[in-house]
Amino acid sequence: MANVVSRVLNPFLVLLVITLVLSFESTPRTMDALKWSLLLVIITILPVYIAIIYLLRVRCFVRHFIDIRQKRNIIYAIASISGVLGLIALLALSAPPLLLAAYTAGISTVVMFMGINFWWKISVHTAFVAGTVTFLIILYGAVAAVSVVLLPLVSWSRLELAYHSVAQVILGALLASLIVIIVFNRFGLVTFF
Repeated sequence: MANVVSRVLNPFLVLLVITLVLSFESTPRTMDALKWSLLLVIITILPVYIAIIYLLRVRCFVRHFIDIRQKRNIIYAIASISGVLGLIALLALSAPPLLLAAYTAGISTVVMFMGINFWWKISVHTAFVAGTVTFLIILYGAVAAVSVVLLPLVSWSRLELAYHSVAQVILGALLASLIVIIVFNRFGLVTFF
């Protein structure tokens, strides 16, 4: 069961879903939402996924979810580069503020986690779920609070599979949520401070 939860709530799928939600929420026109979604998938999600598949094929990685801290550095670097390219594309194409804020929060999280990864492994699974839950609550309020149930579920799965410690799971979730709140506050999309 823990393996199924980790596979279903993996960072790629979570990022794909939240990209679609944010794209459709940020514009009233379906074609614009699809344009933003496709652009972001091609620039930010696909390169990282293709890199992981390639590294699996050449046997640098044993599984999709990289549990050895030192092997995560290359993925963090690719994610950072593709994230920055995605943000540049959003800026160049005058993307809606919601997408700019979301991808700024995402890049900030990836860069911070990359720095942490030089000394300590942190849970990217819980970070993506926590960040997504935070986005949803900011966007939809109390109605989206039900999505919070995903966080203990994915946290349990990462602990059950022995990929992370309790501290790695908790810190991943807290940092991702905090970054989303701070960035959205800076963009004037939420006022907590």
